[in-house]
Amino acid sequence: MNINHRKTLDLAREGHWQEAHERVQPHYDSLSCQIHAYLHRVEGDDWNADYWYRKAGVQRPHNSVEEELERLYGLLGENGQ
Repeated sequence: MNINHRKTLDLAREGHWQEAHERVQPHYDSLSCQIHAYLHRVEGDDWNADYWYRKAGVQRPHNSVEEELERLYGLLGENGQ
């Protein structure tokens, strides 16, 4: 099963946390894990966010959740996924 990262980020941006979380949860590629981490930051669960950043192979950035969302959009490939 593939994931459309852009759609997941769009859902997060629109405040549909649960739907975004359900879409990203089964995926373990680096971008999915970073999106998953971001969602837990939005939720206020930094411990869980840090777990998912580690799974992605990155450290939690020192930025706001708004800046993190923009950073994640910037990581999308040419096909937007």
